[in-house]
Amino acid sequence: MKLNFYVDENVLIPQPDTEILVEEIINLYKNKKCKILDLCTGSGAIAIALAKYVEDAQIVASDISMKALQIAKLNAEKNLLHKKIKFIESDMFEKIDDTDFDIIVSNPPYIKTDVINTLDASVKKEPNIALDGGQDGLKFYKIIINKAHQYLSNNGKLFLEIGYDQKEDVIKLLNKTGYYNEIYSKKDLGQNDRIVVASVRR
Repeated sequence: MKLNFYVDENVLIPQPDTEILVEEIINLYKNKKCKILDLCTGSGAIAIALAKYVEDAQIVASDISMKALQIAKLNAEKNLLHKKIKFIESDMFEKIDDTDFDIIVSNPPYIKTDVINTLDASVKKEPNIALDGGQDGLKFYKIIINKAHQYLSNNGKLFLEIGYDQKEDVIKLLNKTGYYNEIYSKKDLGQNDRIVVASVRR
């Protein structure tokens, strides 16, 4: 994305696979005015890339970790995009007041708790809070999917990054609610399923 990010032990190192998520939003909304909520923003990589490449975007970026938010703010300033992003310390939707977002995007923690200890040593150095998706790896998808429709405007879309083996489970969660349609998935450069996108059903 041609952007520089500062990271430390409080945030995940941005990964190339996440560009698939960001590029999908850019392709769909590049020339549209839109309001975006980035949940679990971490280093701010998603929010900042969207602020740069979606010209008319108004962005709210939230995280439960104040230390992560401080880094995200620093990165927004480094890339001269801080005026386009509002940062909120929030446990998922807890302190999100707006209910008319065009886009909700998230790369939440999605690794199963029991799997974390088996990961590569470099990944284990990442903050646990940013990795642990609960026993089934789906803890945060369930929260997001069950509530996102309340915060999206008519025709709003939900964009989720997923683990390589989570496509079927996440799509099942979306279908189960009855709140979403036009659901599709895309692969990353390694040909692993990487994102799921859904529109709000009204």
